[in-house]
Amino acid sequence: MSGAELNYGLDALPHDGAPRAVTIGKFDGVHRGHRQVIKQLCSYEGSLEPTVITFDRHPHTIVRPDDVPRPLVSEFQKVDLLGDAGARRVVVLPFDHRLSSLTHEAFSAAVLGAGLSAAVVLVGRDFRYGNGGEGDVQTLRSEGEAHGFRVEVVADYCESGGARVSSTMIREALVGGDVTAAAELLGRHHRVRGVVGTGFQRGRVLGYPTANLSGDLEGFMPADGVYASFVSHGGTRYPAATSIGVNPTFGDMAERTIESHLLDTTIDLYGEVITVEFVKFIRGMQKFPDADALAHQMGLDEQVIRTILEASASA
Repeated sequence: MSGAELNYGLDALPHDGAPRAVTIGKFDGVHRGHRQVIKQLCSYEGSLEPTVITFDRHPHTIVRPDDVPRPLVSEFQKVDLLGDAGARRVVVLPFDHRLSSLTHEAFSAAVLGAGLSAAVVLVGRDFRYGNGGEGDVQTLRSEGEAHGFRVEVVADYCESGGARVSSTMIREALVGGDVTAAAELLGRHHRVRGVVGTGFQRGRVLGYPTANLSGDLEGFMPADGVYASFVSHGGTRYPAATSIGVNPTFGDMAERTIESHLLDTTIDLYGEVITVEFVKFIRGMQKFPDADALAHQMGLDEQVIRTILEASASA
């Protein structure tokens, strides 16, 4: 994790009396709105440690299990992103029955007061906490007086069209394959991460060897299609053509897979962890009459992708 100390669970809170500036939220995606909050949090650095409280799963997992959105990032990705954004401490609380049963008074006393020695707490105007979401900004302010912290309400971060930036908006963009819109909301390219596995080796036969990701993937998989992308491994970032889907030309894949062809680079990544950044949607997934027609289209895609990635790298 980048520059942040991790505390996992209620029993791991520091209880050290060091004063902190604290914010609380799901932080799914760590998008531009989230980072604006963390920027404000970090304005206290020097006198107060910037600390983020987040959760290992969406609260709906416990309170509304039939309405749990797919996360934009994994728990590990989120912790990394929060550290990159400037948090010096990240507290991940498992959203289990123990946590969800805490009253708002108990949460303020045990977590914000005794556990983290909060001096200031930053929350949104619609912030709710405690069992049944019974706590709000007003109760938090009252409890802050008892436990030694003040409460600041942070403004919503809105895009140019005036809509509040949200994880839901980003998720909808990715479902439609609009990784460009998602990047605008995130403030960076959307990423997935995983271990490279074995595929059918067809890309190698066609002259376009690929690194294949499937199974336990970290991050939200965008819509099926072909994308201009970057692949990062071992501190090196490679331009790549990435496809998502079941490769309908051959029709023998049951699971959606991410396949990335690194441009002008041939390295064995099997068993290695890679990160794929999606830069731009190129075309939808389609079935071709034969392998030669697919290879021809892949060549055309590569030309378009090179131009896009060269412009992205120089921006």
